Amino acid sequence: MRRATSTPPELPGYNSLGLLGSGGFADVFLYEQRLPRRKVAVKVLLTEELGRDTRAQFVAEANLMAQLSAHPFIVTIFHADVSADGRPYFVMEYCSGPSLAERYKREPFSVEDALRTGVRLAGAIATAHAAGILHRDIKPANVLTNDYGWPALTDFGISSNLEGELPVHTVTVAELGATGSASGTGQSAVGLSVPWSPPEMFDDDPKPDPRSDVFSLAATVHTLLAGRTPFEIPGRSNGSLDLMGRIERGAITPIGRTDVPASLAAVLAKGMATRRDDRYPSAVEFARALQRVELELGYAATNIEVPNLAAEREAQSGDDDGADATRARSVTTVAAQAPVAPAAAPVAPPPVVPPPVDDDRTLARSPQQVAAQPPAPVVDDATMLRTRGPAVADATVVRPAGATAASATTSVPTETRAPRRSRVGVIVASVAAVVVVAVVGIAIALSGTLTAPEPEVESPTGGEDAVIEATVPAPTVEFAGLDGTSAVFDVAHDDAEDGDRYRWKRVDGSGSTEVTEGPTITVANGAGGVVCIDVEVQRGSKTSEPVRGCSG
Repeated sequence: MRRATSTPPELPGYNSLGLLGSGGFADVFLYEQRLPRRKVAVKVLLTEELGRDTRAQFVAEANLMAQLSAHPFIVTIFHADVSADGRPYFVMEYCSGPSLAERYKREPFSVEDALRTGVRLAGAIATAHAAGILHRDIKPANVLTNDYGWPALTDFGISSNLEGELPVHTVTVAELGATGSASGTGQSAVGLSVPWSPPEMFDDDPKPDPRSDVFSLAATVHTLLAGRTPFEIPGRSNGSLDLMGRIERGAITPIGRTDVPASLAAVLAKGMATRRDDRYPSAVEFARALQRVELELGYAATNIEVPNLAAEREAQSGDDDGADATRARSVTTVAAQAPVAPAAAPVAPPPVVPPPVDDDRTLARSPQQVAAQPPAPVVDDATMLRTRGPAVADATVVRPAGATAASATTSVPTETRAPRRSRVGVIVASVAAVVVVAVVGIAIALSGTLTAPEPEVESPTGGEDAVIEATVPAPTVEFAGLDGTSAVFDVAHDDAEDGDRYRWKRVDGSGSTEVTEGPTITVANGAGGVVCIDVEVQRGSKTSEPVRGCSG
């Protein structure tokens, strides 16, 4: 039974306009920000779910999106705080357009639009990977459309770092209904959207890596073209357990469109290969494969917006002592790799009938075998029961997962439509692309496995502690009189603890921030006139909201 939605909190500077959507642990509301005036989406954590793990996960999502939101195809986050009634929230870019899930259900994407969307999302995912982050829940419903019609990746709520382990999957098959929904309570579960999940996510102890996100992205592009999920068979049972069995066998249902070239079907099949080693090793390599299809069809190659890892490696090579430092990254646009020779007319390969599946073994299949399946490709459609279970087919089950991120700056690509290239143009583009790829490939080979840079030092004013821990009480500041040419202020606060201090500074910007034990603050005022100060209570690494006091 669907839960009742919460009421939007009163937020200073914002007017509530209505509900946008609901999830397992949060509701998303539409607000109008008063200054600057604009519409924003506000994600609000449910009061009844305010356990420490849930708070920490909410903070991790806000911090992660803040680090990645400079990317043109990742939803921007503006602000995070706690409402007056104690509910954490963060304010995000409002994407007025429909999600990709809404769009493909109305009408499948054109080949050109699907290719462009896939390359753009690949750049966003590669940016997250460069920051050491796996998204783990890429699907059409988690890609919104902004005011310019661009895709915007969102919902990093179940993301994890590349080295982190996922919680143990404890939902059992007995708890799955006919549609595959989990009914257990109080249990941890892997965040899972079955139709777009790679087979490794169905393991008892899943170990996803960047190739897992590549699988989900390829499955998403396939869905946009086919108007249905890749392993769904019209007219057959398509519950979660049915889909899991087909995913583990690599039984992709053909797209069934004459305008989709065999080269694109092969790219998507490789991205969704059952064995990870048979997939593209990175989101950038998947994007390059889509670019080659764009050039083959005479479209302009879509830019891949990713951090310039090559420039970062060159900067680090001259400074061994600073190898662990966090560095600002410039942006590179990855050039398209043109086909070496003009593409021949696609010839449909003969259908390959897979061998029958014995018991619960996973059938490893080549991309060519997967792409060449006939319309009814499933052999032995039964799925073995096992002591674990996924979430409902188009829903995400959230569980606590740490997430770290590093800053990644980006530039917005320009949208152009180029005429078909001549043979000479293709050759020139090929040579340029080979040079760029060689440089990037050498840099990536030297850099080894992507690792998350050291996190920046938290600001003492709020941040994660403002959500996870109790709020530091604000001080009271009262003008006590003059002492010669100095103004004296009395300061105090409720629930004082040993070690509490007062940080203060002059409002006019003169002088520096000072710290005192209290209970008075004396401010030199040789020039006379009114003097004002802002005072905060400092408790360890946390501070309260500032309170202003003036001498007149």
